[in-house]
Parts: sequence; C-alpha cells; structure tokens
Amino acid sequence: MTTPFMSLANLAMPRILAAVVIAFSLVACHQANTPSLGTPKAIFIIVDGIPADIIEIANTPHIEDLAGDAGYTRSYVGGEIGGPTESPTVSAVGYNSLLTGTWANKHNVYSNTIEDPNYQYWDIFRITKQQDSSLQTALFSTWLENRTVLIGDGLSEAGGYKLDYYFDGFELDLVRFPHDESRNYIRNIDELVSNEAASYVREHGPDLSWVYLEFTDDVGHMFGDGLELAEAVSSMDANIGKIWQAVKSRQNTHNENWLVVVTTDHGRDVATGRNHGGQSARERTTWIATNSQNLNDHFSNTPAIVDILPSIMNHLELAIPTEIAAQLDGQSFID
Repeated sequence: MTTPFMSLANLAMPRILAAVVIAFSLVACHQANTPSLGTPKAIFIIVDGIPADIIEIANTPHIEDLAGDAGYTRSYVGGEIGGPTESPTVSAVGYNSLLTGTWANKHNVYSNTIEDPNYQYWDIFRITKQQDSSLQTALFSTWLENRTVLIGDGLSEAGGYKLDYYFDGFELDLVRFPHDESRNYIRNIDELVSNEAASYVREHGPDLSWVYLEFTDDVGHMFGDGLELAEAVSSMDANIGKIWQAVKSRQNTHNENWLVVVTTDHGRDVATGRNHGGQSARERTTWIATNSQNLNDHFSNTPAIVDILPSIMNHLELAIPTEIAAQLDGQSFID
C-alpha cells in the first residue's frame, strides 16, 4: 500500500538527484575555472621619484590593470617628522627602507652616497635565503649600487651572496650607452632592464625579484612637473606592462601565485617638482600598487614603504627570524 508520504518522496527523488548532479557540475566547473594558488612568487618594482598626485592623473593603463579595483593606495616615506626615524626623502634612503623594512636611523643610509650602511638590519634577499636557500632570487636594475652596496651582494658582513641572477651596471657601459645631457641613455637602460626582467620572469619564474627603473626621477629633476614628466611616467608604465604580462603568462602556464608590488621612493617638492629630500607632504607622499587579493585594512590606511618587506614575506609564506622581526619598523598589509 502506498502512503501519501511515500508518493511525495518518490515524486521528489528525481528532482533531488537532478539538483545534486547540477550542484556537483557547478562545483566542478568552478574548480576548473579557478586557478590553483600554487607556489608563491613575488616581484617588487621601484619606479623613481613619482609623487602620488602625478601617478593618479598620468596615463598608466598597465598599473591600473595590475591594481584592479582595490590594489592602489597612497603611502609615505620619511619616517616620523621630528622623531628618531625621520629619514630624508632621497632615493637610496627609500630603497633601503623597503629592502630592510626599517627607517634610516637603523639602516644608516642618509644619502645617495651610501657611506656606511648598517648590515645588521637584514635586507629582504638575505632573509629569504636564510629561510630557504633553494629559493631563486633576481635583480634587474638601472643603478649598480643597488646590488653592490645596498644589498651588498657577496659581502660577508651583508650575508654573502644572495642573488642567483642579476642584470645591472649598464650605466657604466659608455660605448653601448653614451651619456647625454637629456639622460636618454637612462631611458634606454630602463627599457633594456624591463625587457630582461620580463623575459627572465617568463622563462625562469624566480621566487623573489626586484626591478628598479630610474628615468622618471631624472626627468623630474630636469623639467619638474609638466608634460615631460607625464610622458616619462607613461613610458615607465609601458615597461611595467611587459613585466606584468610575463607574470600573467607564468600564472596561466605554471602552478604559481604571483605577488606584484609597484611603488616609488619619494615624492617631489611643491614649488616646481624638480627637487626632493625634505619633509613636505608632497615629498613624503608616495603610493603602492599591487595585484594582491589578500589585502588587510592596513593597506587602505596609508601604509609606509617599510611595510612592503613584511607584506612580501607573508605572501611568500616565510617566517622572519625572531631577532630580525623585532627590528622591523613595518607591518604587513597582506594577510
């Protein structure tokens, strides 16, 4: 004898089975179209001397594509005005604050002459190699001293050799890049460095890389705010676009999860835009663009350049040694 309950159950069963099949199909489809997070990789790019108000109005389609809807924020350099961490808004000072996650009162770089860097404060490559020596590192730079002095690659006091590959020193090649007053040789080196970075990332996918491009700062010093700087920023964006395309290619063809961070080392003065080094709001105000999907509230609360190191370490899933972590001035904006 069939009860009303049994009849309803029998009628409902095919619908339930169909719903289950559809649900599993949707899950399978979602999994097929969602890339695996994969092996974490990171590349950070410093483009010299671009204040936030300039990057925000310039033609930068590649940085905008990289940052998406939520990956851009204003940030700052220069430490605490009037406090022990106050740091000149000068290029090498900014680079080293990123590299070490500390302000100048610790890393002891106060000018571009880099007279006596304090290697007690470990750079990001030293930390990475100490935690996992098998991780591959690379540097692509328009300024040789980034490798030889700031990172101190090969110096025992700086932790020995930390770079598996580097591409730099071309500003010393006067035959290939004869120096000219308009600094076009630097623009050409920037392009060469960017091309190599894109090619190397696409082919080898190093675990941690740094790209440094200089020309925008040179143009700022020569012309200040104006059309020339806007054009230099657009040219810089095109160079970043090559690297960004290489990163996306790696993610499409390899099981890798890439973090890209693009930033600048300082702003420029208010009067003309030709100078920097002081503590005015425009000289201190910088910016960060990133493709990270794991940004926390700190990212939207004006992070500092010293926050980039711990953020990259979080993405790479590397624990910073306790004694080094205690020295840091920054905090991660990536969970």
